[in-house]
Amino acid sequence: MSRPVFTAHTLDTAPAAARATMAGVHRNLGHLPAAVALMAESPELLKGFLTANAVFEASDLDPIAREVVVFTVATRNECHLCVAMHTAALTRQGADPELIDALRAGAELPDPRLEALRRFTRAVLDHRGAVPDDGLDAFLAAGWQPRHALDVVLGVGTYTISTFANRLTAAPLDPPLAAYAWEPAA
Repeated sequence: MSRPVFTAHTLDTAPAAARATMAGVHRNLGHLPAAVALMAESPELLKGFLTANAVFEASDLDPIAREVVVFTVATRNECHLCVAMHTAALTRQGADPELIDALRAGAELPDPRLEALRRFTRAVLDHRGAVPDDGLDAFLAAGWQPRHALDVVLGVGTYTISTFANRLTAAPLDPPLAAYAWEPAA
């Protein structure tokens, strides 16, 4: 249940500046996710997140690599909604269940290259971007390029917006995500 101070807007109740964005999300997904309805209170936040997300999706990271970045941010920031949404996304993509389980647990990934990406993403978060040389060197030694390091920063920024907004508003899981519910380890 969302926090009562935040309104889960409909197209009729949303600020005028958010309505076109919300309508676009509804058209694309066939429904209006609760998180979008809550973010609509700030049309700029909603548009900013969706724009940053579209740019991140167009980055040089492949779809599975982008999901590694998203999961790393989501589990670190304990966003139950992002973990559930991205579990569903990886499941639809036919990702290896072992990879999904490791991502949800924040555990070592079975693929060494993706594990290097996960560790680098954690280093970006832990060091607020000032990743030590050995962390960057290990990332590059795993076959990633300097531009990928910057793409990780883009993903961290994008999903910091989402995870913080979802936690602040206590955005609930939409019913189709119930099967993918996640709680942080105690």
